Amino acid sequence: MGRIFSAQIEVGDESDLCPVFAVAFSGCDLRCDFCNTGRESWDASAGSVPEGLEREALLSRIGRAWESGAVRSLMILGGEPTIHLASALELVAALPDGLPVVWKTNAHGTSVSNALLDGIFDSWVADLKFGNDDCARRIARVEGYCSTVQDNLLWAAGQTRLIVRHLLLPGHLECCWRPAAAWMAEHLPQVEVSLRTGFWPGWFSSRHAELKAPGRLSEAQEATRIGMEAGLRFID
Repeated sequence: MGRIFSAQIEVGDESDLCPVFAVAFSGCDLRCDFCNTGRESWDASAGSVPEGLEREALLSRIGRAWESGAVRSLMILGGEPTIHLASALELVAALPDGLPVVWKTNAHGTSVSNALLDGIFDSWVADLKFGNDDCARRIARVEGYCSTVQDNLLWAAGQTRLIVRHLLLPGHLECCWRPAAAWMAEHLPQVEVSLRTGFWPGWFSSRHAELKAPGRLSEAQEATRIGMEAGLRFID
């Protein structure tokens, strides 16, 4: 079993998924300087491995939350849960019948991991963080970002319900959001889009001049207008 740094009921995700019991695995394959769980997301040794009685206690908590009506779904996330794929699937296999399960991912996986995930989850919440490779390289230290993530989003859209989430970064309206919105409008016109406009500088955001301050209302309003003009299906 992979290491888990958080397992609790949360209400900050998309409205029709919440309340959600969120199980967060440690470690990530990206290095986004604005990450809001950076300490755990960058450290695959964070948290603990739920084995034996601890594992049974976690499953019992999930079951009670579901049976009591305290949650509407369970979300597997990270970090990036794909790097703990075997452990994540082992956990999902032990969940109560009927509990909707959501895969929250940075969409930077591989065709091999996609094949193993096929048909397992009721919904995917997948990040489309950047609209170009230069910003991805500078802020998340990843090469060839767009082609990998776009291919994975196209694949996921053909398998299950897909919600594409984009956190609007200050100063990245034109370089990231506009091209991302245009790509979705052309290639995924029916996808549900969750535009997040509440950026707050944290972790290593101060490494980048444009990310030292919170998101601006004017950019949020313009981003919404761009998305609506592109015909995107926004959800809350």
